Amino acid sequence: MTETVDTNGRVSALTGRRVSLIGVALAAAAATVLGACAPSTGGGSAPVAATVPATVSADQLTATTLKVGDQKAGLKALLQAAGQDETAYDIQWSTFTSGPPLLEAAAAGAIDVGGVGNTPPIFAGAAGSPIAAVSASRDDARGDAILVAKGSTATSLPDLKGRRVAVAKGSSAHGHLVLQLRKAGLTTSDVQIAFVAPSDGYAALAAGRVDAWAVWDPYTAQAEQELGARILVDGHGVANGLSFQVASRAALADGAKNTAIEDLVQRTARARLWAKAHPQEWAKVYADETGLPYEVSLASAKRSDDEPITISDEVVAAEQALVDALASEKVIPTAFTFADYVDRRFEAPLEAVIKAGATNAPVTTDSHTTDSHTTNSDTTGSQEG
Repeated sequence: MTETVDTNGRVSALTGRRVSLIGVALAAAAATVLGACAPSTGGGSAPVAATVPATVSADQLTATTLKVGDQKAGLKALLQAAGQDETAYDIQWSTFTSGPPLLEAAAAGAIDVGGVGNTPPIFAGAAGSPIAAVSASRDDARGDAILVAKGSTATSLPDLKGRRVAVAKGSSAHGHLVLQLRKAGLTTSDVQIAFVAPSDGYAALAAGRVDAWAVWDPYTAQAEQELGARILVDGHGVANGLSFQVASRAALADGAKNTAIEDLVQRTARARLWAKAHPQEWAKVYADETGLPYEVSLASAKRSDDEPITISDEVVAAEQALVDALASEKVIPTAFTFADYVDRRFEAPLEAVIKAGATNAPVTTDSHTTDSHTTNSDTTGSQEG
């Protein structure tokens, strides 16, 4: 058993073949690098188009370690549950509370790839970060919610005018909050936004320190079941419901890591298809991995219809609309071209996986995936923020 510190600074007991999580020092370094690469105007600088390196053989992959960012074991547990966790390469998992710090780590080179919601890549792009979205998934955003506490008198979003709303800065919930305010004819200046980590948002709502909390599942389900919180509005028909696997440009330029990322995004797509077809089984594995009550995990799984998609022109346009909305509200300094932060090199193999469905068997030689368990109770969702 190895003790290691996750990116929240909490000590976790881990077991497994190759256990390694990026610690607090690396997370701080990641934030420093991201800040350093942000243009002074706040606008994103379009990265140089990447050259796709040659694919390496499975034998060569055995000497490769892919550094993968995760949100409290969401992807790791998903791959394990779907039987997609046996890889020819090693995976070094790093755990993050939400998407923004994960992409800070990617910009710093602390991780190679990781899953985030629809808004973190926009914040990273606005900072000119050397990252690219390489695969996508979409659900109907019913688990993306603005919650109010049990007993709240608020019945619509305008009732929150002048009140405190908790949200993780740069997360998918942040983008959702902006869109809901705009829909209601409000701006971010009409509410008092409190930027907090997801776990702190839960505590703040429970203690009455905030009037509302913008968040995603399973936090939504957890707050409903444990706090009696009520969904004021959800993201269906408002948020685009997109999530992305985002890679560092450096990893995509490396032949072995690029090959491993291509394999990983296909496994992730298969696993998402499996989870959609087996919500009860997925909920059990996720509950076991995170320590969430099974009922919370199941409610989240049943509410999600997340499925893999390719990064089509429609997807890019949907993200561009969110870029423009965030820039209009001065949430990011200026609009930029989201397509500059997309790399579609894996589109053909992903299309094949999607057409084949969840039964598409993985091609693998040996299992090098870290078998680890996080013992702290700060849980982050099977959806990505």
